[in-house]
Amino acid sequence: MPNIELYELDGCPYCAKVIKKLDELGLDYDSHMVPRSHSERTEVKEVSGQTGVPVLVDKEHGVEGMPESDDIVEYLEKTYGSGS
Repeated sequence: MPNIELYELDGCPYCAKVIKKLDELGLDYDSHMVPRSHSERTEVKEVSGQTGVPVLVDKEHGVEGMPESDDIVEYLEKTYGSGS
């Protein structure tokens, strides 16, 4: 079972950016699709404290709800990519 989880929304360009990096690095992850309506995104709010996506969880490295695609991509590269 992958240690990485991604909360995402279908058609979200910011989520696609993170997925592209996960795929580039060959990382397995569990995807959690969230509802379009922010008011219905209770699961992602519990994880990250906000309702925006993408949100990354990486239990192996103590990341419990990282928002912002640029931050996530940078984290993935630093942790699993050539920067590791």
